[in-house]
Amino acid sequence: MKIHNLLIATVLILATASCGDTEEEKDLFSIEIKNPKKTYTAKDKISFELVNKKNIEIDSVVYFLNKDRIDATSNSISLEGKKLGERNFTAKIYGDGKEYSASTNITILASEKPKLYTYKILEEYPHDIKAYTQGLEFESDTLYESTGLKTVSSLRKTNYKTGEVLKKVDLPDAYFGEGITILNNKIYQLTWQENTGFIYNLETFEQVGTFVYNESREGWGLCHDDDNNIYKSDGTDKIWTLNSNTLAEKDFIEIFTNTSKIKSVNELEWVDGKIYANVYEQGSIAIIDPKTGAVEGVIDLTDLKDKVTQHPQLNVLNGIAYNGEPNILYITGKNWDKLFKIQIMTK
Repeated sequence: MKIHNLLIATVLILATASCGDTEEEKDLFSIEIKNPKKTYTAKDKISFELVNKKNIEIDSVVYFLNKDRIDATSNSISLEGKKLGERNFTAKIYGDGKEYSASTNITILASEKPKLYTYKILEEYPHDIKAYTQGLEFESDTLYESTGLKTVSSLRKTNYKTGEVLKKVDLPDAYFGEGITILNNKIYQLTWQENTGFIYNLETFEQVGTFVYNESREGWGLCHDDDNNIYKSDGTDKIWTLNSNTLAEKDFIEIFTNTSKIKSVNELEWVDGKIYANVYEQGSIAIIDPKTGAVEGVIDLTDLKDKVTQHPQLNVLNGIAYNGEPNILYITGKNWDKLFKIQIMTK
């Protein structure tokens, strides 16, 4: 019994010593920002000091903003070109054959106020008043559309000038259709809260695959760039980058102006190197830098809803399509009876 008690006491002493060492190692280094501010912009440079509390001999230090490795020579970092939002500034320190870390949080905002734009209607086309529009995209001058609401969600191929539905496939009743994008002869369609995306053959509308969302909360909007990266919104301030082969989420940007974050990012469209994003229930489109998340412009479309037939099921603007015409967009909304061809102009 005495031997048993002695063993227990020895184990407890060793465990306590081990816990103490681990806790102490966490506090051996810290990052202290000189002249700290509540928020920073992409124009700022941050000077800091890496405090070595026990004078440990350091072999090397590597710095990160979230997962992105950054240059911090001379204990200074430039925020130019960095992703906006709430970022974790971390130092990984190597010395004495061990790895240590220190971190602090910073918030980066856009450095410029967004430019304001308005619009001019060039053409009006008929649109299915029963279509609860969720996604809109051109492919070879043909307009493809995703519609929502459970039991009536669909994927459509349309003649945008006449409003005729040329081909249509209905989603199973349990799914609420959301945004779409078209890439490599495939249509990718999101669903809202079902954590499922559908992949279709562009010509036949045959379903050829599915994918899941992983970390993102929901499915809202989709678009893709010229390098085959797919972008996905999830109803928050985030836009995720997806691998076009696996649809796995690789990274995300957070959407910020020079003063605040933009929430409820919805339908997406890729236009000349920028992401155009409808802000849900705001009647506006944000023009976003896909590398940083900075809102560079805002298109005010708040009164466009007033130009369609008013009825009890009429809902918000939610449909952006671009067909390669400079400064021209095609816009509709949920249960709108019109599709508008508009010219974007400085306000």
